[in-house]
Amino acid sequence: MRLKNADLNQVIIKRTVTVSPNATLLDAREILLRHNLKRLVVIDAKNRPVGIITEKDIAKTIYALGDKPIKSVKVSGFMSKKLITVKKTDSVYDCAKLMKKNRISSIIVLGKEGVLEGLVTKTDLASLFLTHAVAPLKVSKIMTRNVITVMPGDSLLYVESLLIHNRIARIVVERNKMPVGIITFRDFVPAKLPYWIAQSADPKEVQEYKMKSNFAEYHVNQMSHLLHFKAVDIMSANPITVDADEDVGVAVLLMIRNNISGIPVVKKSRLVGIITKTDIVKAIAET
Repeated sequence: MRLKNADLNQVIIKRTVTVSPNATLLDAREILLRHNLKRLVVIDAKNRPVGIITEKDIAKTIYALGDKPIKSVKVSGFMSKKLITVKKTDSVYDCAKLMKKNRISSIIVLGKEGVLEGLVTKTDLASLFLTHAVAPLKVSKIMTRNVITVMPGDSLLYVESLLIHNRIARIVVERNKMPVGIITFRDFVPAKLPYWIAQSADPKEVQEYKMKSNFAEYHVNQMSHLLHFKAVDIMSANPITVDADEDVGVAVLLMIRNNISGIPVVKKSRLVGIITKTDIVKAIAET
């Protein structure tokens, strides 16, 4: 996907919200909530990035605490120290290639002497299409055709296992080849779970289950009492869709306006694919 202007400066988030490595987990969580963010860059006293944390990192750390006081946990103890960075002089294409290669959603931009210059996210790159695409591009050209789906009556455990095993952020719920709902990994965050799960299952067991990277058989057995809860109970019904023949710009607008990162693609109301911000980043990277 060619762009009229590939200068990285046009998309750098200049006022990046940061946190100190000595801040507590609760401090970081409060900052994320206050600014409605998904990630924070961790900087040292000289404004140099030394780590990055996400809302998922915070959730996993809380679940793994056990009897340890939450107030004692510092950001330095759970931040990711493997930083993927670019320089101000790099291009949007460089940024997209790194996102694709490392399967990440944001890139830290460095200035002189390694000082934090800003942050670039998948949303920033996707937004460039609206004003900088050289030529129209149909959704069908870059969408993911192999869509992993579930039925409304499938169990929540099955839904979550698909999300984990396939390393995807969302799954389409279909009925008669038509999208009727969508479920994202964030729907399984305890704060957003419907009250009936908290009522019927041991909270510690649910938390331990959700944070596992694999889906061992014994966990299925332990969680069998949740099997009667279905996809229809937690899905967002009547999902926003886009036609396969529409321009990618339409899909981007729908994502931005509705604060979502993926949209089912239809043709004559039938599900034929899904388009995400990741697909758009890949298209830019492959230019």
